[in-house]
Amino acid sequence: MTDVIHPPRAADVGTGERLVERWPSARPFLVIGVVSIVAGGAVAAVARPTGFELGSWMAAYLVLVGGVAQIALGAGQAWMADEPPSGATVYAEVACWNLALGATIIGSLASAPVATAVGAVATVVARILFLRGVRHATPRVRWPLHLYRGLVAIVLVSAPIGLFLAWARHR
Repeated sequence: MTDVIHPPRAADVGTGERLVERWPSARPFLVIGVVSIVAGGAVAAVARPTGFELGSWMAAYLVLVGGVAQIALGAGQAWMADEPPSGATVYAEVACWNLALGATIIGSLASAPVATAVGAVATVVARILFLRGVRHATPRVRWPLHLYRGLVAIVLVSAPIGLFLAWARHR
């Protein structure tokens, strides 16, 4: 009788090995997220001296949504999903998330709440894709998965609030 050797499941691979193995699926989120954080810092630096009225909002949006949330969602999915997301899935998530980021910023700067609404729709699509990416996740420890899903829920709740504020500002 011969023993059948099964490859280790993703849930059985150590965290460091898993992150290195899945680096390609997390990389675009990390790169764009870091660029957004740096851009947010630059906006914050020039906002007050130049009298840029939306500067503090834009800096916070770039850092928190474009940077922190994007990195957390992309890296979290790469780390927790049973299988690394496909290139097409990563591309769709990156495209939707950053379309939303750009549309929201343009809508705010141009006083065009319709553009902000397009951004909100794009974030809904991105959130669905992120949640689908971890729907079969079987981590050894459950709290990171709950934290990840909680982050998606926070973004879900913040989108209608942002939309309301965008439309209310232009009445």
